[in-house]
Amino acid sequence: MILDTTFLVDLIDGLPAAITKMKELQERQENVFVSTPTIFELWTGVAQCDKPEREKQKVREVLASQLILDLTKEGAEEAGMVNGGLWKEGMPIDLEDCMIAGIAKCYNELVLTRNLKHFQRIPGIRLQTY
Repeated sequence: MILDTTFLVDLIDGLPAAITKMKELQERQENVFVSTPTIFELWTGVAQCDKPEREKQKVREVLASQLILDLTKEGAEEAGMVNGGLWKEGMPIDLEDCMIAGIAKCYNELVLTRNLKHFQRIPGIRLQTY
């Protein structure tokens, strides 16, 4: 299962639903991953915030124990197909979400997200929310 940026932000912010979901995943010993586009999005948020030093610590803590899935050549190809297809249909989404979807498709992983608005547009992606 790939943890989307929305989930990790909610976890960092202490959202009860995210904390409960993470405890559930840990109890089930579920394999969870973070994708490199999510790391990019988190650090973009750090750079834009008013107190970056405090936020850096929070991001480092939440990422410290996570397994990372990189955007490989194959994942980039999948992401490009997702992005191009959505643009063609007039329903584009954020490039980072396309990349996360491409990685999820390559590894046949589902995506844990609160951002159903974007991810539901992507054919063949498996989703879970909290």
